[in-house]
Amino acid sequence: MKKIGLLLLFVAISICFAKENRTIPNVKVKNIKGETVETKTFNNEGKPFVINFWATWCKPCIMELNNIHEVYEKWQQETGIKIIAVSIDDVRNSKKVAPFVKGRNWKFEIYLDENGDFRRAMNVNNPPHSFLINSKGEIVWEHNGYATGDEEYLYQRILKLLEEEGKESKENPKQINE
Repeated sequence: MKKIGLLLLFVAISICFAKENRTIPNVKVKNIKGETVETKTFNNEGKPFVINFWATWCKPCIMELNNIHEVYEKWQQETGIKIIAVSIDDVRNSKKVAPFVKGRNWKFEIYLDENGDFRRAMNVNNPPHSFLINSKGEIVWEHNGYATGDEEYLYQRILKLLEEEGKESKENPKQINE
């Protein structure tokens, strides 16, 4: 009986912790200009954003970001979403990232994770790997890999998140002190 009780307690605690959303770990990366940036500063002015891990040598990554690039302006106009693309190219290859991005005219925020610290902190094993971050800075969804059409699924997740956050703000309006 004690074993069953302990097992039920463990399961209940696990469920409680599983519902908690993770936040972005604070790691130092570089922006495309070579300046060090802390990942805790990643934001979208109170709106959701996407962090996408990719590499110049990863064909599915390039396909995904090219396909998102084609609809990115529309996404931004309709939802205000921002894409933060984090290259996991190592120090030897990271010099290729800026010309690579410029040649494709990608308008995403680009960062370099040359040592893989951010990748490891986010538990990314293989690119592409995307994370949807809500307006509170919590990771609410993630997806590993890419197949044609996954960008549409991501967009649907963004719309669903915005809808949920809209309902939440209507249910819990901020009180203004006068």
